[in-house]
Amino acid sequence: MAKHKPLVKSEYETLAAFRYALRQFMRFSEAAAREAGITAQQHQALLAVKGFPGRDRATVGQLAERLQLRHHSAVGLVDRLVAEKLVIRVPSAEDRRQVLIQLTRRGETILEKLACLHRQQLKQIGPEICQLLERLCCTGE
Repeated sequence: MAKHKPLVKSEYETLAAFRYALRQFMRFSEAAAREAGITAQQHQALLAVKGFPGRDRATVGQLAERLQLRHHSAVGLVDRLVAEKLVIRVPSAEDRRQVLIQLTRRGETILEKLACLHRQQLKQIGPEICQLLERLCCTGE
């Protein structure tokens, strides 16, 4: 195992500031989701489906991977999303054994509202986060 140069006090301060900024953003995100009437996990699921590379649908397995959940936990989450009329299950045209998750109009509307709020928040705090990240990446090893 390679030896690492010990961190200096300023590096700990930068790491702490970065973690704090991320936590503030996550707290904002959680509150915004609650205000929109969904949970933070439901918001992340909607975003993962809509933002899936190359298409607006994802399998439960792909969703589980994106959210870092176990498959059975993702199934339960999808069940709750379906019950809230935020997503629907659509049989895959290519492989009938696969089921794809797709946002409903209601899911799209809620996600669009949240995405706009998040983009606005990131425009405000983004420069600070970028500056902290730059300091973390350009110092030490």
